[in-house]
Amino acid sequence: MKMLKPGSTIGILGGGQLGRMLAQAAAKLGLQCHVFSSEADACSFQVVQRATLADFSDQAALERFARDCDVITYEFENVPASAAAFLAQRKTVLPDPKVLETTQDRLIEKNFVRKLKIATVPYASVDNVAQLVAAITEIGVPAVLKTRRLGYDGKGQVKIRKPSEAAAAWRTVGEAPSILEGFLNFEREVSVVAARTHDGKIECFDVTQNEHRDHILKTSYAPARIPASLVAEAHGIAKRIAKAFDYVGVLAVEMFVVRRGLAHMLMVNEIAPRVHNSGHWTIDGATVSQFEQHIRAIAGWPLGKPVRLGRAKMVNLIGPEVDDYAKSLKVPGASVHLYGKGEGRPGRKMGHVTTIVP
Repeated sequence: MKMLKPGSTIGILGGGQLGRMLAQAAAKLGLQCHVFSSEADACSFQVVQRATLADFSDQAALERFARDCDVITYEFENVPASAAAFLAQRKTVLPDPKVLETTQDRLIEKNFVRKLKIATVPYASVDNVAQLVAAITEIGVPAVLKTRRLGYDGKGQVKIRKPSEAAAAWRTVGEAPSILEGFLNFEREVSVVAARTHDGKIECFDVTQNEHRDHILKTSYAPARIPASLVAEAHGIAKRIAKAFDYVGVLAVEMFVVRRGLAHMLMVNEIAPRVHNSGHWTIDGATVSQFEQHIRAIAGWPLGKPVRLGRAKMVNLIGPEVDDYAKSLKVPGASVHLYGKGEGRPGRKMGHVTTIVP
């Protein structure tokens, strides 16, 4: 893998806030970005000079996009596999599109993690009501039924509290291929954001503790309030997953901290093959951000050594909460990040605020 020179162009598939922050990190390093999005109001368009507005099925547009880029990456994992494969035949796409084939399907992802002998929540494949009833008998209730594909921020899932709710739950997920997961009484949810280069060098950020509201990440704290032994285990899990993928770039691994008697253990919940909301604190709270690490990795540059600058707290501004952004501007030590989106609809991530305590 050749090392890109300043002035080179990185293509970003997807025009949301993650792409916006990737482009801002690339600009810091003297690299340019070209954003491809199917959304006319993509907030990433606001911070780049080159952009393509087209559907991911438009091969002519993809062809022009590829010719203008030196390397291509993505800011969300639901990039159509056909588009990623088309581009990979023309330019290097990182992380490898094969990773998407695993992480876009919850069942394939869970099986991948299990093969690495890493613990996950109990789960079962569900393709019809009869299989759902059998899965409930095997796993028990409460449980969560999730569509295998295209689910995020609580979308495409429903909690089942008693076996009689099976048929209604199946209708709620649109009778789509799904996975039933056991409902855990976990102590906390944590995540590890890790970066890996093409030659296998890995750097992990501090383990982050996350709190959700209505299935959407609301607050992250770094470092997580867990013992050093679990920190080492969490970093080890992220490294094993990155190595198994032969990954290049930044990925995040979400995990549950579960008590087993007097001890604690970690169970992997999900893998995100991209920069991650729980790593936003790194922009203001570390010597190198997750976004810069991703750009470095895909550009063939050495990774930075992330050093946390203090105790960090990141709070998402969701929906109409963004209207009160001025309050955060008055908080000493607070860093306000607004994504330039339009209407603050309920459930829409509009920005975030980070505070660092030395």
